[in-house]
Amino acid sequence: MIAGSQRLDVVAEFIPRYWKKMPMSDATQIVAIDGPAGAGKSTTAKEVARRLGFAFLDTGAMYRAATWWAIDQGINLDDGDALAAHTAAMTLDIEERDSGQVVTVNGQDVSAAIRTPEVTNLIYKLDQNSAIRKQLVELQRRFGEKQPTVAEGRDIGTVVFPKAKCKIYLDASLDTRTNRRARQMRKRGQAYDWDTLRAEVHERDEQSKNRADSPLRKADDAFLLDSTDMSWDETVDAVVRHAQEVL
Repeated sequence: MIAGSQRLDVVAEFIPRYWKKMPMSDATQIVAIDGPAGAGKSTTAKEVARRLGFAFLDTGAMYRAATWWAIDQGINLDDGDALAAHTAAMTLDIEERDSGQVVTVNGQDVSAAIRTPEVTNLIYKLDQNSAIRKQLVELQRRFGEKQPTVAEGRDIGTVVFPKAKCKIYLDASLDTRTNRRARQMRKRGQAYDWDTLRAEVHERDEQSKNRADSPLRKADDAFLLDSTDMSWDETVDAVVRHAQEVL
């Protein structure tokens, strides 16, 4: 998701190239926020970007959109080559408007569809796919190299922007993160069982931390921020203060 009128367009330009090794990004004017599911990365990063006047890059929405596209097209999610090819053929647009984030895939608004439990539970099938990660990481780097950016994800400070001046690992207890995810689902009118949801959040943690390509981990030079006992406003304030100190 990109703040203001800025947009992120993903087009079918990767098929000939996505297995090539990508150079490391030299982008430094980056606030890189990593952390597990339910830590509040997206909402925090969006507000931090607004306060700093930076662009906002929602990498999670990119993987969600690609997952939705694969499900919608009936692609076998265990066929890595097919997933990579279809992702490369997808046209994705992510735009931040006054009304909120708008995500379109091939011209279709999927802003709500990419936030369903089905997509949430299957996204790991794509974020563990090395070819897809290369496609999307290259786009993320291009974006961050063009302007100061607040980017959130699971490998932003370790892989996407390893030279970022400001790296934050945003964490919270499993129960806190489950409660936050439950509130999001209630707002969307989605039914859930708390114990099942907690197990799903924990499973996502394990999938992210143990994947072979770009696993979730705290960068050695990242600032650890545990928001378990912090309000959203307090979390945002802490991130902004740290960013202003190091940028």
